[in-house]
Parts: sequence; structure tokens; C-alpha cells
Amino acid sequence: MLTSTFSVRSFNGYQKIFSYQSKELASTTRFGVYLPDGYENSKLPVLFYLSGLTCTEMNFIEKSGFQRFASKYKIIVVNPDTSPRGIDIEGDSDSYDFGKGAGFYVDATVDKWKKNYRMYSYVSKELVEVIKSNFNCNDNKFSIFGHSMGGHGALVIGLKNPFVFKSISTFSAICHPTLSPWGMKAFKGYLGEDIKSWKEYDATEIAKKYNGPLIKILLDQGSEDEFLIKKELLPEDFVNVKNDSIIVDYKLREGYNHSYYYIASVIEDHFAFHSSIFDNL
Repeated sequence: MLTSTFSVRSFNGYQKIFSYQSKELASTTRFGVYLPDGYENSKLPVLFYLSGLTCTEMNFIEKSGFQRFASKYKIIVVNPDTSPRGIDIEGDSDSYDFGKGAGFYVDATVDKWKKNYRMYSYVSKELVEVIKSNFNCNDNKFSIFGHSMGGHGALVIGLKNPFVFKSISTFSAICHPTLSPWGMKAFKGYLGEDIKSWKEYDATEIAKKYNGPLIKILLDQGSEDEFLIKKELLPEDFVNVKNDSIIVDYKLREGYNHSYYYIASVIEDHFAFHSSIFDNL
């Protein structure tokens, strides 16, 4: 059962937050949902947004300005938290890039983490069903996008579930995490030493073997992103994958960095992109 914890009028719709007991995360979790006007009388498409390191569900809600465009394009937007909450595991608060706020959208296999850190299954299965069951939506028109760690999550979840998510877009995504310091740290912690298992959550490696339906991806990146320069993101590795079933539009935005100032500046392009896909379904 969902519990409403927040509701506010925004751009002719309602920004809401709900909490409930998650089976996959074995804890209480929260997610945001924006409902445009007319939602009650029309089954609208849904866009899932995945946030980056250190974020909760609130960062995107408060900083991106997405509600204006969700209202304009008549799209329901759902955004979960980035890790389990309300539990304490030794080491889960020692660093910003592992543990709380850093679930990395994987299903952990290391004993210490595997009960709760199941963000992949939470987003791709459980949350999808929660939205279908509780909101008036068109479940043939689901897509996914995300930022940084969440961009990694959007690519992985979208490519592994192409019959659920019909298009993908990202801001500053971690595109090749098995070669990224962030990714290597998270994968070793959650998945252990078996590098083969890491590749199951690496978008570049998944894209090499992808054989699903044709899927379009908008890959958005700021040229002055400090983490691009530090080789944390590696978008060129993803762009260079040759696969006729994946169409990538890579936009390198001159002068922009990794922040929500960048996201807010370009986010309407993402709504227009996904809306064009929905219009043809």
C-alpha cells in the first residue's frame, strides 16, 4: 500500500511523493511521481528518471525543472531513490560513492549487501508493477532516463528490458563502468571479484551483445564535465559500439558541466525525444 508523503501543485499538475514497503529492497522506500492535468481521464505515457551519486528522490524534483515539460508533453514522470534507506550496514556511509545514495542499479551478490541492495530488480520489475497497479498510465509507453550513475542505470535497465522501456536517454552517463573508477569500486563491493558478473551491468558490454528490437538512445554530455575529463564516464566507448539494433544520438554540449544547471538547460530535448517515440507507438 502506498502512503502519500508530499503533494504540491506544479505546472498544472501535481508533484507527489509516495512511500511503501519494498520487497526487493527489504525496507521502506520513497519515489516521486508527477501527474499532469488530465491524467485521471487519459492513460498517459511514463518516463522513469534515475538519479546519480549522493542523491535522494528530491534532487531531481527540486533542481531540474522537469515539471514544466512533463506538463507540456503530458508525460507521467517517476523517480525513485538511489539506494535502500532506513537500514544500517557496516560501511554503507563511509564514502559518497558506495552504499547509501550509491546503489548503482545492480542486484548485489556479496552476502553483506544482497538482501537490500537490489536496485536493478527494484526499478526494472517492482517499481514498474507498482506504477502499473496504482496509476492511470499506458504501460505500452514506458521509457527511462537518468544522470551519471542514473544514466548508467537507465542504459543497463533499458537495454536489458527493451520490451518494457521503449527509449533511453542520459545526462553524463557512466557508460563503461568496468573501466571507470566509480564503477570498479561499486562492482567489486556489490558483486565481488568476478569481472564476468560486472559486465552484466556494463552498458557498453551489453550493447555489444544486444539483439533486441531497434532502440533509440539520446546520449547527452557536457564538454566541461569534470568527470568526463577524469575518465569516469567514457561515452565514446558506448558510441563506438557497432550494433544495427541501437541508434545513438550523441550530443556534446559545449561548456556545460556535470551539474543540475546543465540538466535543467537541456532537459526539454529529452522530453521531446521520448515524446516522439511515444507518438509512434
